[in-house]
Amino acid sequence: MSSPAKLLLIEDDASAASALRRVLADEGYDVSMVARGDDALGQAEQGSFDAVITDLKLPGLDGMELVRRLHATKPRLPIILMTAHGTTDTAIEATKRGAYDYLLKPFEMEELIELVARACASSRFMSEPVEMGEAVATHDAIIGNSRMMQELYKEIGRVAAKPVTVLIRGETGVGKELVARALYQYSDRSNAPFVAVNCAAIPETLLESELFGHERGAFTGADMRRIGRFEQAQGGTLFLDEIGDLSLSTQAKLLRVLQEKCIQRLGGKETIPVNVRVIAATHRDLETAIREKLFREDLFYRLSVVIIAVPPLRQRPEDVPALVRYFIQRYSSELAVPQSTIQAEAVDLMREQPWPGNVRELENVVRQALLLARGFVISADHIQQVLTRTAQSIPERQKALASYVAELLTHVQEGQEERLHARATEDLERELFGRAIRLAQGNQAKAARWLGVSRLTMREKLNRFGLHPAQEKTSCQRPE
Repeated sequence: MSSPAKLLLIEDDASAASALRRVLADEGYDVSMVARGDDALGQAEQGSFDAVITDLKLPGLDGMELVRRLHATKPRLPIILMTAHGTTDTAIEATKRGAYDYLLKPFEMEELIELVARACASSRFMSEPVEMGEAVATHDAIIGNSRMMQELYKEIGRVAAKPVTVLIRGETGVGKELVARALYQYSDRSNAPFVAVNCAAIPETLLESELFGHERGAFTGADMRRIGRFEQAQGGTLFLDEIGDLSLSTQAKLLRVLQEKCIQRLGGKETIPVNVRVIAATHRDLETAIREKLFREDLFYRLSVVIIAVPPLRQRPEDVPALVRYFIQRYSSELAVPQSTIQAEAVDLMREQPWPGNVRELENVVRQALLLARGFVISADHIQQVLTRTAQSIPERQKALASYVAELLTHVQEGQEERLHARATEDLERELFGRAIRLAQGNQAKAARWLGVSRLTMREKLNRFGLHPAQEKTSCQRPE
């Protein structure tokens, strides 16, 4: 099995520390606890942790000084502050100095769980190497030695250390995120923060605040100042995934930041200089979006100083065997099943597939085949079973979807329905969010992670559709 993420928890209140440790351990984290700030600094500097969670007021060394010193020696280590409302300004200042984020007490445990998950993902993005060309099961890897992939590796090498914006293009599932990680890790900013934002997963009403931050009172619910992702990435790299999903108004503000290299928080007047390298990615056809007035041409040229195109899997079938070996190694360990060998006929069968879902689809097929084989040889029959099962499920879903759309269009023609797009979107969201929260047994943070949305979006949708599964909530309410 892959090793759990390691957390350093710094809390001088024994009962609060015990409650936090229990919750985080239940989520699968390896938690070390320290009560004093000075002891924590030495342990964090000498040990290997994925994230640090610290109270602001501590004996020996307070949280602010801990952030300052630890960020100076380990700038890629995410630090989460826990603070009471009365010390919000101090927490914000700590965030400007390098803290990953902060939580205001009292907070719900699901808030902490979501934030820790994001911090650990960010830590992994910055610290875990991306291998290129070789199937190393202990690391994420861009696999392939085809001519197309060799050209991709050369392009990463040529561009990584250059101070230019990069646009990564490619179909869904080809590995654009891995290319972004490689560009960051081979750049001269690799010791500075890396901050990732999925533009498609954050509601439009919140995205500008997420990117640029906001001042207290900037909008309803803005009861404190918030530091945006540009400021958090100061001196480092900001990865904007799914850039093609930005609204035109946000595109205009992003363009201004790229041109002027400074930001203004929402509701603020202060101009804040930012030194950030931007890497963007999209699966969308931006040229078509430009013609349809959905994407700004001037922003496109700002983002695409260098364009890296990641080839689809169907164009490099010679890389399939190496990918299969890599996924067998990786998932045998993660699924705790004996490592299987695979018949040549099974590999040949996979080479012949079109793989519309690209590497991600191949990965899923290998994972299912491992579970079918249970440590024995993976045969062509195993692969065919998985492919058939997948193929059978798609037409049924397509039939159901086609029937539903036809019904809606009939209602429109008969004058019974006017808001077709809104109705279809609402029906889909109600079903999607409802099923997710039930499967997560009421855990909003977990359901939000599954859907790739923010916890706030999850809560808004549940309230909108009246979905409130019973859930026992635990809170950390100790004031400082």
